[in-house]
Amino acid sequence: MSAVEALAAALRERVLSGDIEPGAALPEQELSARYGVARPTVREALAVLVHEGLLRRERNRSAYVPVVTAADLADLVYVRRPLEELMAEAVAGRRVAAADAALDRLAGLPPDAPWADVVAEHMALHAALVAAAGSPRLDRLYGSLAAETRLGLVGLRHAYEDRHELAAEHAGLLRVIAEGTPEEARRAVGEHLRWRES
Repeated sequence: MSAVEALAAALRERVLSGDIEPGAALPEQELSARYGVARPTVREALAVLVHEGLLRRERNRSAYVPVVTAADLADLVYVRRPLEELMAEAVAGRRVAAADAALDRLAGLPPDAPWADVVAEHMALHAALVAAAGSPRLDRLYGSLAAETRLGLVGLRHAYEDRHELAAEHAGLLRVIAEGTPEEARRAVGEHLRWRES
């Protein structure tokens, strides 16, 4: 792993664990001193996270963590719901091995695992379901929402003090998708996302 990749990974984990708060700036000079790397390395690592959508950068301003407001989250769910409902109809009646594997990893995380690890497995589970629908366009549309979704999940870390509750919720969702009709799967996904709006 290069110095740029290592720094990007460290900063990604801090952003997705909520250690670096939304709205916080990441000045290159401070990061250079903190991590003991040259400023060009910091600049490249920040560029990686800007490209991923986890940071924003504006002219004459340090990179910063975007603030995802309640209105942003409501709009995100508004757009995600029809995409995930399409997925549910397409995947209903079968198990998706990659989603089951992500659920197993999520359930197996230790209680003190960084929230970034929870976010990663949660995203992997949903992405596996969408990929299983077999539509490249649906996959692409869903992928375009990934960064905002990951940032939105940072705010859920206090709602799930017990990580097993999150795993149980997703186990139930996967069970309905695997065993239910397309309509039941669609309804389960809608309920799953509607809960997140509250």
